[in-house]
Amino acid sequence: MTVGKVYLVGAGPGDEKLITVYGRECLERADVIIYDRLINRKLLRYAKPDAELLYCGKEPGKHDTVQEQIHELLVWHAQQGKTVVRLKGGDPCIFGRVGEEAEVLVKAGIPFEIVPGVTSGIAVPAYAGIPVTHRDYAASVAMVSGHRSERIDWEALTRGCDTIIVYMGAANLPDICGRLMAAGKPSDTPAAIIEWGTTERQRTVAATLSTLSDEAEQAGISHPAIIIIGDVVRLRETLQWFPERQGGVVDADASS
Repeated sequence: MTVGKVYLVGAGPGDEKLITVYGRECLERADVIIYDRLINRKLLRYAKPDAELLYCGKEPGKHDTVQEQIHELLVWHAQQGKTVVRLKGGDPCIFGRVGEEAEVLVKAGIPFEIVPGVTSGIAVPAYAGIPVTHRDYAASVAMVSGHRSERIDWEALTRGCDTIIVYMGAANLPDICGRLMAAGKPSDTPAAIIEWGTTERQRTVAATLSTLSDEAEQAGISHPAIIIIGDVVRLRETLQWFPERQGGVVDADASS
């Protein structure tokens, strides 16, 4: 039997229109689609009528177990000669574990392609009116994962980067803000957290590094969310363009 092929596809940040043309083409010809919890389910309508759709959402505390099962599914279906799409939120190479999955496929002798997607760390702030760089405010950007903040060199991050983007950090927001201030980031640095970015459920809380955690808690902000810290957050006052959920936008003291 001829071995199939696996496409590791980025679905984009939430808005279904933000998937790439090639990503959509992969969905249209897939025999099997293995998709994550946070992808826009409307994308599945591009699947063939007889395509097999397999949900592989990860719950807290079970990531490693589910990831092993995903590896097994990718290999098994490809070995049956199927065209397989592994559909991931955002860009698969940004905290998407695509490297691990590609390594498994290489060991199994299965051909694959990585199909980049629009990453949430860039698109979500853009939908909140916050470009992550600006010639007057920021010439450098760092992206970090917030669910294991103890592994981050916060002092190096504070010294070397104008804009800090934190993925998967909503649950650890107080710790993240505290570590940045302890590392020397000024407490009045503009900061924002954006929930369900690029979708009709989008909400933004804009404040400062010292007040963001309390403001986000009062607003009931939770995962999925992107945190952005830096002077570029000030720009949302004039650049906000995307209609957010009514009553969902909270501006504290970001302009101070």
